[in-house]
Amino acid sequence: MKINKISSLIGLGLAGLIALSGCSSTDITLSDIVFTEPLPAEYEKEEQLSRLNGFLATAQVTPEQRAQLLFQRGMIYDELGLQSLARFDFSQALKIKPDLAEAYNYMGVYWTLAARFDRAYEAFDSVNELKPNYQFAFLSRGIALYYGNRAKLASADVERYLAFSPTDPYRIIWQYIVRSKVDNEAALTILKTSAIKAKKDDWATTVIKLYLGQISEKTFLQTLEVGITSPTHRAHRLCEAYFYLGKFKSINGDEQAADTYYRLSLATNVHGFIEHKYAKLELDLKKKINLAG
Repeated sequence: MKINKISSLIGLGLAGLIALSGCSSTDITLSDIVFTEPLPAEYEKEEQLSRLNGFLATAQVTPEQRAQLLFQRGMIYDELGLQSLARFDFSQALKIKPDLAEAYNYMGVYWTLAARFDRAYEAFDSVNELKPNYQFAFLSRGIALYYGNRAKLASADVERYLAFSPTDPYRIIWQYIVRSKVDNEAALTILKTSAIKAKKDDWATTVIKLYLGQISEKTFLQTLEVGITSPTHRAHRLCEAYFYLGKFKSINGDEQAADTYYRLSLATNVHGFIEHKYAKLELDLKKKINLAG
């Protein structure tokens, strides 16, 4: 597979990529790895920020409007990778409008990324109190519980999240990831059953096939550019694909390859995707473990 950006090797860890190519069990070579230009900041988002800053600078907005504007600006900051600014805006929005459930969800994600899991659970509980059927809070809390080593509780949340849309392959994938931490063999059995319902025209079904052993890692890598329509689309695809490859390698005991895939996911700069956020958390948690050891 064509390598689009050789200079992307710098900072990703050339040794890690060479390790992938030397893995005889998967027969992966360096030429199989797909690279992309890191996603640049979108001019449209910069314009949106400028407009929001203008509105917020006026005294002619109501408290309700100010909270909504802060929330909208926080979402843009989040997509640009400016998490400190985003977190500040979300916290300010909540001071003005304490019933803004979506802002609590973002705050919960940020607490998860900081490994402050108790604070994360509190934020997600607030979402559920305000909006009992806000489905994304179930995924967010499930992921927090998963990383907080409470996988059995996490399973209940991802099951509820999946129930909102049983054909969504991403929800099926997260059901497996969370359940695999409790019992991988049982999780694979459930994945096989859930996969029957998955949308066949969604690219993410190839992740399910990889996890089930229906396609090889090499074949999976060869699908990454199928149907790509733009550089942004490629960056989005690779951000997701390399995170889920990282989880696949980690679940199967190859932590070195997992870390390399997580770094490849981060290299896309798709800050707004949960796969990008949790790829960083995976690496941060391992760094803490190594330092403690």
